[in-house]
Amino acid sequence: MTKYGYVRVSTIDQNEERQMVEMRKIGISKDCIFIDKQSGKDFNRKSYKTMLKKLKKGDLLYILSIDRLGRNYEDIQEQWRFLTREKKIDIAVIDMPLLDTRNGKDLMGTFIADVVLQILSFVAQTERENIRTRQSQGIEAAKLKGVVFGRPKIKCPENFDEIICTWKSGDITTEIAAKRCGMSIRTFYRKIKNAKKRTF
Repeated sequence: MTKYGYVRVSTIDQNEERQMVEMRKIGISKDCIFIDKQSGKDFNRKSYKTMLKKLKKGDLLYILSIDRLGRNYEDIQEQWRFLTREKKIDIAVIDMPLLDTRNGKDLMGTFIADVVLQILSFVAQTERENIRTRQSQGIEAAKLKGVVFGRPKIKCPENFDEIICTWKSGDITTEIAAKRCGMSIRTFYRKIKNAKKRTF
C-alpha cells in the first residue's frame, strides 16, 4: 500500500503550502504528492491524470478537503465511486474524518459516508457558483465605474495611410511598417483589413 496526496489550488498565484503542511504531517513523501494549479470545475487536470495512472488497488489517497478534489457536485461523486470501486483505493479527507473509506466498510458506515459526501460535494459546487456570481457582479460594478477590461486598443498613427503606401510599393518590409505604426505584424494586417472594409 502506497500513500498519496493530492493538492489543488485554483490559480497559479494561490499558495498550496497549507495543504502541503498537512501532507507532510501524515508522512507522505514528496514524490507521492500531486499538485494542480487550476480550477476544480472538472477533472481534466495534468497532475491528477498522472496520479490516476499510478494508483493501485489498496493504495491510500489523502486530500485536505472535498473541494480540493473538485467543485462539481455530480463529478465529485462520480470520481469518488471510480476511485473507490474501480481503482479500489481508499480515500481519506483530512478535515472530515467521516469521509475515510478505511472506516465503517459495513452498510451503515458506507451509508453515512455517502450522505456526507453528497452534502459536501453539494456545498463545494454551491460555493463555486457563488464565486462566479461574485466575480461577475464585481466586473459589472467595475464597468459602471469606467474600468476597462482587456488590452488597450491600439490606434493607427496619423501617417498610417502613408506607411501603407510605402509598404505596398515594396520600399519597406512588413516588419518595418508594423514597427513604424507601433504595433505587431498581426495587428498591422488586421488594421489594413479594417481600413479596406471602411472604404467600401
